[in-house]
Amino acid sequence: MTTQDHDPTTSAAPPLKRTPLYAEHVALGGRMVEFGGWEMPVQYSGIVDEHRAVRTAAGLFDVSHMGEFAVEGPGALAFLQSLVPNNVAKLAENQALYTQICLPNGGTIDDLLIYHLGPERYMVVVNAGTMEKDWQWFSRHAAGGEGIILENHSDATALIALQGPKAQEILSLLTDVDLAGIVYYHCAPGQVAGIECLISRTGYTGEDGFELYHPAEHAVTLWRALLAAGEPLGLRPAGLGARDTLRLEAGFCLYGHELTEEITPLEADLGWSVKLKKGVDFIGREALAAQKANGVSRIRVGLALRDRAVARADSPIWHDDQQVGVLTSGTMSISLGHPIGMGYVPPALAAPGTPLQVEVRGKRIPAEVVPMPFYHRPGNIS
Repeated sequence: MTTQDHDPTTSAAPPLKRTPLYAEHVALGGRMVEFGGWEMPVQYSGIVDEHRAVRTAAGLFDVSHMGEFAVEGPGALAFLQSLVPNNVAKLAENQALYTQICLPNGGTIDDLLIYHLGPERYMVVVNAGTMEKDWQWFSRHAAGGEGIILENHSDATALIALQGPKAQEILSLLTDVDLAGIVYYHCAPGQVAGIECLISRTGYTGEDGFELYHPAEHAVTLWRALLAAGEPLGLRPAGLGARDTLRLEAGFCLYGHELTEEITPLEADLGWSVKLKKGVDFIGREALAAQKANGVSRIRVGLALRDRAVARADSPIWHDDQQVGVLTSGTMSISLGHPIGMGYVPPALAAPGTPLQVEVRGKRIPAEVVPMPFYHRPGNIS
């Protein structure tokens, strides 16, 4: 170690983390960028090509940067119930739910998935950029609790997502698991390409698909097997760029944009995931109950821009020469052919059809509030 290694005045940023598939991304020509402290592929063949592959065939995403916490023991359920607004008690074994962890004032620390894997066994999946903050939050609130075993399995776990209308067909080539029996927001253990996995059916693209949780040391073997099996059916590796355009078309929140410590789940139009009457107290309940009773002052909406100009996050939203909100995400919708975005406006301006304007490079572009998701895929497994 050098003196500088211990110098508290140095401002050098810590080195970026890499998933077990880093070398695979580089070999495939992936353009690597920083994301949440990780070096990740933003694209391979191009965002448009990868986006369309997911919509028409399938895309393969490395999401091994996500965090996985094991919560086990006789106190596990009560512990989770005290941390999240959704009702973990309603989960059957091998079922998942979407929820958040909130501050006492209702602001969102992170949004996450909780899997019920067996008696007194749960897995919590958190975002990469908030993983350390989340782990500290979980650890702090588990301290002194009886019957709670809390372990961070993030470094030992890799995660590959296979998304698109041909996902089941491709995955069936590599496993004997009854994939049709895994319904939306459920999971099952089983082998894929000879590797033990937890096969989950959720997704972040608006398409059908699967997530494969598996030991990090087997990530390269599994990635290569999936690409080889899926290539004849149109499977393409896909990066963060397509992941973002796809999730935006699906109307999904991205933490740090639609959700922050200053935004509550009710403001984010996620009231369906807030169970105030689940029978137990949870952090943030009092604030969320008050907000529900009194109404929110802002609400997340979808916007369609009536111009070719693409608005990005932080673009002002206008109505009658008054700024009434701000865009949190924006892109050119590859599937729809026009710009779209999400942002926050007063509830009085949230009805579909409401005319607004979004400021792009000093010019106010006509926009309209539209229902979400923006894109509807054929059929629906949910």
